[in-house]
Amino acid sequence: MSVPQDKKTAAGPQDAAVPAISIQGLVKSFGQVEVLKNIDLDVMPREVVCVIGPSGSGKSTLLRCVNMLEEPTAGKIFVGEHEMTDPDVDIDRARRSIGMVFQQFNLFPHLSVLQNLTVAQQKVLKRSKSEALQTARQNLERVGLAHRETAYPAQLSGGQQQRVAIARSLSMDPELMLFDEPTSALDPELVGEVLAVMKGLVREGMTMMVVTHEMAFARDVADRVVFMDGGYVVEEGTAESVIGNPQQERTQAFLARVLNPTSVQEGDEFTAPAGADRGAAAHAQPDPALDARFSRGQDNG
Repeated sequence: MSVPQDKKTAAGPQDAAVPAISIQGLVKSFGQVEVLKNIDLDVMPREVVCVIGPSGSGKSTLLRCVNMLEEPTAGKIFVGEHEMTDPDVDIDRARRSIGMVFQQFNLFPHLSVLQNLTVAQQKVLKRSKSEALQTARQNLERVGLAHRETAYPAQLSGGQQQRVAIARSLSMDPELMLFDEPTSALDPELVGEVLAVMKGLVREGMTMMVVTHEMAFARDVADRVVFMDGGYVVEEGTAESVIGNPQQERTQAFLARVLNPTSVQEGDEFTAPAGADRGAAAHAQPDPALDARFSRGQDNG
């Protein structure tokens, strides 16, 4: 793995023995469609976990459940000491430790770059204007955009806007970062500048859970790669094992097409054959290719 060996020794407030994220028996349904099926997954402090899989596999829904942008149907989710699924949890307080970067940049178009980075600090964290400005400028420096603090979003490229969105999240001093396909809305030539910023966060020891289609990025930075399909975790392990030497047939087929798309023959698309409903069957050794019940339209991830 190309991540520097000292990444794991980076200082941080989290207890290395306690998972930064613990997902236990997670189920998520939209009506009659079960999109996530009994997911168990831990992310340890300063660990980078990349989640890969075809569109509709449940990746983005999984990420959105972590900070309760989607409410789970069943199961528990812990972020540090907070049980996010506890009805009595102070969800606003719990979310302060989580930064999230979406596919779209979600910047305020009428505010300058610097104002985009300071407004939440002042309103949510109750920082003074001077403290918020200092923090914002430090994070713009981290993403290489200190020279654009007076610009407005419309004056920036897509890659620059996404880097501003990352700096905005960092300005809230998160203990972990969630990335939902952060480069999918970018032109190919702009992808690299965003991935470079994310690699910098890896070197700093940031805990990260990343939904991505960028296999080279996942191979370079991930401590673990999780492959999902049909709402199941089909395979997980090191980047070398999952991407370089996948054991499950479904993982092999997916990666063969992602890594060598010109090999796909016309009419040779993936199909999910009808199979028996496994209901709440144990997720150990699932065969999601047999499960035709999940809808690819329910989840963009």
